[in-house]
Amino acid sequence: MMSRADLWSKRLASAATQRRAEGGWRQRPTLDEADPLIDFAGNDYLGLAGDPRLAEAQAEGAKRFGAGARASHLVTGHHAVHERLEQRLAELTGRPRALLFSTGYMANLGVLQALCDRHTRVFQDRLNHASLLDGARLAEAPSRRFHHRDLADLERLLERTPQDAPALVVSDGVFSMDGDTADIAGLADTCQRQGAWLMIDDAHGLGVLGEHGDGCVGRIHDQRQVPILVGTLGKALGSAGAFVAGDAALIDHLVQFARPYIYTTAQPPGVAAATLTALDILEQEPERRDRLHRHIADFRREAARLGLPLTDSTTPIQPVVLGDSARVMRWAERLARAGFRAGAIRPPTVPRGQARLRITLSAAHDATALDALLGALDACRREDAS
Repeated sequence: MMSRADLWSKRLASAATQRRAEGGWRQRPTLDEADPLIDFAGNDYLGLAGDPRLAEAQAEGAKRFGAGARASHLVTGHHAVHERLEQRLAELTGRPRALLFSTGYMANLGVLQALCDRHTRVFQDRLNHASLLDGARLAEAPSRRFHHRDLADLERLLERTPQDAPALVVSDGVFSMDGDTADIAGLADTCQRQGAWLMIDDAHGLGVLGEHGDGCVGRIHDQRQVPILVGTLGKALGSAGAFVAGDAALIDHLVQFARPYIYTTAQPPGVAAATLTALDILEQEPERRDRLHRHIADFRREAARLGLPLTDSTTPIQPVVLGDSARVMRWAERLARAGFRAGAIRPPTVPRGQARLRITLSAAHDATALDALLGALDACRREDAS
């Protein structure tokens, strides 16, 4: 008879064998300062992660407040620099208050766990981020997924919901694997008609979209339209962490009941100081967003001319959908040999048959790098066709 320890070993080996057979085995690239590849895989959309001003602000914050926060926000971990950052994030998004979380994943888990229970009905876009799906599971809330960006399907689901059940509609703002954007106005109108609350995770829109870099929700859609707004700090803003923005009642509720907030050491204060500097740069250097959007337009124009299979995205996320996982890995390896890093995205992250290269553009790129990348992609296409 097999021992319990052997059962665990067999279980792990079986899962690894299956993942390898499916072509989905993941490996971590280890980077150092001598990394030779130009990064077209990360989410540093404004090129702030490597900006020396953020590094200097983080170092100064660590000197003043310590390398770590020492405790959770509710014990002794909430520093004045955290308070200033929350105020700035509320101002950026046009909300009364904001609340910091250590990661975007934790922010989404915290909101859904604190607001929902088995009596709540949650409706999610089919392509929502895993953290949103996991948050509903954590809350044990009945969850339905509506067709991607399909307001009519969402309306049908809401109409079938008992009137005495609280309803929450949840969507990404910019969908991380496709690069397209949610119809925020349409979602808000549908929710208001049906008496549902709307939660938008604007992780990939914040800093990139909107007149002020305030995202695809920001100041255009107020808290009555979008009561719950989540944003992350580790993408366009170049640092780390996340926040939830909304009215005082929402933020107070999260402070009292969001377990991923209550039981986690606060964000290091130096990181908060770096994010404040990033917000200054976002406000003072709009040319970064302008340059990024020129890159997007140039890339899409040339990719279309070359016949590359792009999605309908006008954001920095520009997937090249190749379908087959093995083909995606071949292209990624060819690009690496040419000096470029691109994300090789395969099931289960995307549906079967929709494996892709996830190309991400940044204000830190220049026209020479963009042209060279397009040339390398065209070489992959021609090599496959030969």
